[in-house]
Amino acid sequence: MFLESIKMSWENIIHNKLRSFLTMLGIVIGVASIIALITIVQGATNSISEQINSLGVNKIMITAMGTPLKQGLSDEDIKNIAKVNNIDGLSPTLSGKTSVVYNSDVLEDVTVQGKNEVYFKTDTSLLKSGRTINILDINNKNQVAVIGNDIVQELYYGVDPIGKELMINGTTYTIIGTLAASNSFGISSSNSTIIIPYTTALRSLGIKSILSLDVYLVDTNQANETVANIKSVLSAAFNYNEDAYSVFNMGDMISSFQTMMSMMSLLLAGIAAISLVVGGIGIMNMMLVSITERTTEIGLRKALGATPNRIQLQFIIESIFLSIIGGLIGLILGGLIAFIAATLIGISFSVSVSTISLAVGFSAAVGIVFGYMPARKASRLNPIDALRSL
Repeated sequence: MFLESIKMSWENIIHNKLRSFLTMLGIVIGVASIIALITIVQGATNSISEQINSLGVNKIMITAMGTPLKQGLSDEDIKNIAKVNNIDGLSPTLSGKTSVVYNSDVLEDVTVQGKNEVYFKTDTSLLKSGRTINILDINNKNQVAVIGNDIVQELYYGVDPIGKELMINGTTYTIIGTLAASNSFGISSSNSTIIIPYTTALRSLGIKSILSLDVYLVDTNQANETVANIKSVLSAAFNYNEDAYSVFNMGDMISSFQTMMSMMSLLLAGIAAISLVVGGIGIMNMMLVSITERTTEIGLRKALGATPNRIQLQFIIESIFLSIIGGLIGLILGGLIAFIAATLIGISFSVSVSTISLAVGFSAAVGIVFGYMPARKASRLNPIDALRSL
């Protein structure tokens, strides 16, 4: 009986191709919208998360603008912060813009940053060739530099820059390494950056104190406790003026970002689900029309012994067929749209199993819910009234 109901439902769909297509259209649009929107948002989320994670989930960023009496952090302040438990390393950052000269070529407004050996140890992918700044360069205030990819292309095109000299702000430096090309944009890009020992930068860039400090943690689970201890040290250093500094935990930012993007995915899925509801109403409407057209058929089947449950089952199966077929078409269409969008935007493309299950499962549920009422109406038709149209 069940197989026969499936066969009859399928034959009715095939015999009314245009009506079936129009009935499925709402489901197709709804499922395609869910698949495309969620996949694009997830791809964008993954790409942004990768860039944020590259900044370091185990990092605490300290910005110390100071007070009129005390500008920035001193070496003593940094030593006190280093004594805090759960700290794996400290990386000061000094930054300024100046001109650089190689032979007769001059570059204006080049970003020069002062860093230490810890900065390179935390991300081994930063260096492309040569060596990084080491502890001897820091202690001896050596005039050495690691240059970005754009600097290499503009000043040393076709030449190995390692060992060559570069004049920075009127002082001659020896190039010891080059940075790998950065895919980031804006202030996070290192392509046009020159990195020198921070102790050298304090002298050559005319900076008197350290305004920015990155703190790397041993255990991220103790981040909150570590932040509290660091704030205690900073409060004492700046005479308990909390406006003189800020402490930012990268792990908190990443967690907040992921929560926000998850909420956005659910919001977009909810908006797209409205299309499925509209599609379900379309299925219900078309099934009611189908029942009206097939009143005689239903009357004959009942007169020949078909039970109300069997009549109801056939129409529910027909509704589910329409929903699932529409869902599969929408799945393919939504995946195609998401792939094209991901390629154009430049983000990763990956359709998750949960997204597929959500879209197809919801479309099947729509078929059952919105197909039930027409099926129940068909099963309750009086065979005598149905046969009067003969």
